[in-house]
Amino acid sequence: MARVMIVDDAEFMRMIIRDILLMHGHEVVAEIGDGEEALQIYFEVKPDIVLMDIIMPDMDGKEALKKLLTMDPEAKVVMCSSLGQQALITESMKIGAMGFIVKPFEPDGMLDVIKKIAEPN
Repeated sequence: MARVMIVDDAEFMRMIIRDILLMHGHEVVAEIGDGEEALQIYFEVKPDIVLMDIIMPDMDGKEALKKLLTMDPEAKVVMCSSLGQQALITESMKIGAMGFIVKPFEPDGMLDVIKKIAEPN
C-alpha cells in the first residue's frame, strides 16, 4: 500500500480522495491546499505518491510539479484535473507526471493508477 500526499485547493476533494484511499488500505501522510505548501511539506512526509490538482491558486499543479521534480527527480506525481483539461494533462505528463486522474473520477480508476505507480512491474 502507498503513502500518499494529497494536494488540492478544494477541501471536499481532499476529503473524498482521503476517504477512498483509507478505505483501501493506503496511508494519507498529508493533505495540502496549494503547491507552495506541498513543496515545503514533501520532504517532511516523504510520500510514495503525490496526488496533485492542476488548477490551484497561487502556485498551480504544473509549476509545483516542475519544482518538485527539480528537488526530487524520483518523485512520483499523479495529476488530477477536471474533464475538458486534456491540454493541461498533456503538458503535465511532458513535465514528468507519472499518471493522471480526471475528475469526477471513479474510485476504482484512481486506485488503479495509484497501484500501477506504487507497484511497478
